[in-house]
Amino acid sequence: MTTMPDNGMFEHGTHQRLLRLPEVMRRVGLKRSAIYQRMSEGRFPKSRSLGAKCAVWVESEIDEWIHAVASG
Repeated sequence: MTTMPDNGMFEHGTHQRLLRLPEVMRRVGLKRSAIYQRMSEGRFPKSRSLGAKCAVWVESEIDEWIHAVASG
C-alpha cells in the first residue's frame, strides 16, 4: 500500500475523495459549461488533471463551495 506525502493540504485522519465531472454536476446542480465558465471566472473550485482526459475535483473543495453558496 502506498501513502501520499503530507503536503499540509489534508488533515490527518480525514478521508478525501477525488470527484469526476458527472459527480460534481450532480452535487452542485450545474451543467458542464456552467462549471467551466465559473472556474475560468474564479467562482468555482479548480479541477486537477490526472492525465490528458481525466479531470477531478477535491471533494472537500466542492463541499466548501456548496456551503458558501448556501450560506449566502
